[in-house]
Amino acid sequence: MIAERVQRIGLSPTLKISAKAKEMKAAGIDVINMSVGEPDFPTPGNIKAAAKKAIDENITRYTANSGMPELKQAIIEKLRRDNGLEYKANEIIVSSGAKSSLYNLSMALFNPGDEAIIPAPYWVSYPSMVTLAEGIPTVIQTEEKNAFRLTPEQLSAAISPRTKALIINNPCNPTGAGYSRQELAILAEICLDRGLIIIADEIYEKLIYDGFQFVSMASLGSKIKDRTVIVNGVSKTYSMTGWRIGYAAGPQEFITEMDKIQSHSTSNACSISQKASVEALSGPQTEVNMMVAEFQRRRNIILEKLRAIPDVSCMEPCGAFYVFPNVQKYFGRAYNGKLIRNSYDMTYFLLEAARVAVVPGEAFGTDGYIRFSYATSLEQIDEAMERVTEAMTGLQPAR
Repeated sequence: MIAERVQRIGLSPTLKISAKAKEMKAAGIDVINMSVGEPDFPTPGNIKAAAKKAIDENITRYTANSGMPELKQAIIEKLRRDNGLEYKANEIIVSSGAKSSLYNLSMALFNPGDEAIIPAPYWVSYPSMVTLAEGIPTVIQTEEKNAFRLTPEQLSAAISPRTKALIINNPCNPTGAGYSRQELAILAEICLDRGLIIIADEIYEKLIYDGFQFVSMASLGSKIKDRTVIVNGVSKTYSMTGWRIGYAAGPQEFITEMDKIQSHSTSNACSISQKASVEALSGPQTEVNMMVAEFQRRRNIILEKLRAIPDVSCMEPCGAFYVFPNVQKYFGRAYNGKLIRNSYDMTYFLLEAARVAVVPGEAFGTDGYIRFSYATSLEQIDEAMERVTEAMTGLQPAR
């Protein structure tokens, strides 16, 4: 009865674990939720004021399917100001979240059997989106020793006659890895030589640390820009996850087809959220800088505490708000007679024994690791890491 393509995917693991943590909290269990990929800060006041003004002015009707002209203009100006890129209004689409933009792009781009190269660890929804479009996800395992960055050799080896696109997330969820201009340029040149489309998910571009210089893939030259679709949004940078505004910028032929798909699915994004997003992109950025400084402070503390746990290693992320520690040396140990065999077992062990919710690395295509979000208070981080350390160091070898 159910379409076969839907049976090939599952519910987002991050949403499942977050829901389980909320269910436990509702039952009175003291759970610290470090699985959620959203900032814990309130949306800045000027953005909320813009939304209230939109309501008072009765901006509550349908908008143009691809986005309000004033929001498109704000996106154009943002891309020019921050990334040195020039786009026209017909090369921009606004969607109900960056996830919606990515889904529309997958549906517009992939034919049955087309392959999409996806470096792992990857954001959980990339393979499912390609699968729903009847494409084939080609997953490449990156390595901790390379800071989880895709190498040119790996990319070249993975390309087949059916390969149509590379999906690259910079900075990356779940690892926080980022690419330098030189690293991106080499990957982009390979894509150009082999005729690939580049899907550049740049949603975390503002959440960067230690002087890391973010470079947009499309800014590497006109030829690369002509084969790249940027996906971004306001959710992470402005703590607006619930407002559901994302956007894509790319060649008109792609945006036009995404517009068609959107017209038959969600139609336009929320009018009030669009007006708020104009203020987010065009207004003062002071609170963004404050959030980034606080995220960096939290990152430093959680890294220190994770690395103090025996037999745990953790790469230092240069962006986003996640850490992705290696916990493989704890596999094969037992808790209450239950063997911990993989990252899913480790996740449920920590939820049960430490009352801390994290996400298994296997959900991101890379077992042996778990993801913590440090988008929570320092007090919560301190308490969570005490619980995790106690729980993990108390594990006994299996008999």
